[in-house]
Order: sequence, then structure tokens, then C-alpha cells
Amino acid sequence: MIRKCREEDFQAIYEIINDAAKAYDGYIPKDCYHKPYMDKDSLKNEIASGIIFYGFEEDGKLIGVMGIQDVLDLTLIRHAYVITEKRNKGIGTKLLNFLKTKTDKPVLVGTWATAKWAISFYQKHGYKLVSTEKKDHLLRKYWNIPDRQIETSVVLVDSKYHEQQKR
Repeated sequence: MIRKCREEDFQAIYEIINDAAKAYDGYIPKDCYHKPYMDKDSLKNEIASGIIFYGFEEDGKLIGVMGIQDVLDLTLIRHAYVITEKRNKGIGTKLLNFLKTKTDKPVLVGTWATAKWAISFYQKHGYKLVSTEKKDHLLRKYWNIPDRQIETSVVLVDSKYHEQQKR
């Protein structure tokens, strides 16, 4: 079952993110990988910035989360994570498809350039990588992340974004 996360889900969100982010260890630049990957204050700040988390619940327990955030004229998918033991079972797909119904705006996703599995996941769902120049522009305009993360990330966009750019 997919549901909007509540305040009392904070600890579960924190644990899911930090469990799932272990997959980045050895893949993303060492100076960008921390333990925990996202500390509690950073998670609080992300939520305060307008990210709304939705969770996939199984047997009364959250096992996956994905955030959505409207920024200016676009919607961002933020912090998409499924606990390690439940990966590759369609949970991410269900969350992504659900969140796409929550907006009429073009949807963008940012991820680490070396997280090939994440890039492949979004491409499988119709998202397309943008050029490095476009990526840098989009990350600076719509995200609030450090320059080092901009340098080492990619952005994928949905078909609505391409349609908007043609107008």
C-alpha cells in the first residue's frame, strides 16, 4: 500500500534512506558518501524545504520511500529508496507511477552519475538524460545541492519536460 508519510514515520524514513544508500558505497565519490548517508538534521531540512514523502507499506511497515517536491514550474522526484532486502520487486516502480499521478508538471530526477542502476531504472520508465550543460543549469536552478554534487550528478527528465521545451 502506498500512503503519504506522516511525522511519526520520520525514523522509518531515516532508516530506509540510510539502509538503501549503502548501495552508493564505493560507487559515488568518497567525499560525497557519509555514514549515515543522510543525518536526521538533513532529513528534517529536506522535509522543511517542501519535499513530501510517500511510502510503500508492507505488513504495516514502511519498506520504501520516495519524495516529491514542486519547485517553480517543475516537479522533482527526491530521495527514492527501498530497503535492501526488498529491492528489485517493483516497489520503486509503484512509488514512481503513483507520484507521477500527483502532478501535471514536468518531472525531473537527479541522481549520481555513477549510480548506473538508478539511471537505468528511470530510463526504463521513459526518463531521458540531459546534456551536461543542461544538467548543470537544472541542478543549480531547481535543487539546493553543493557544487561537488552538481559536478558528479545527472538529471533525467520526463516527456512532459521535452514537450514544454518545444513550446
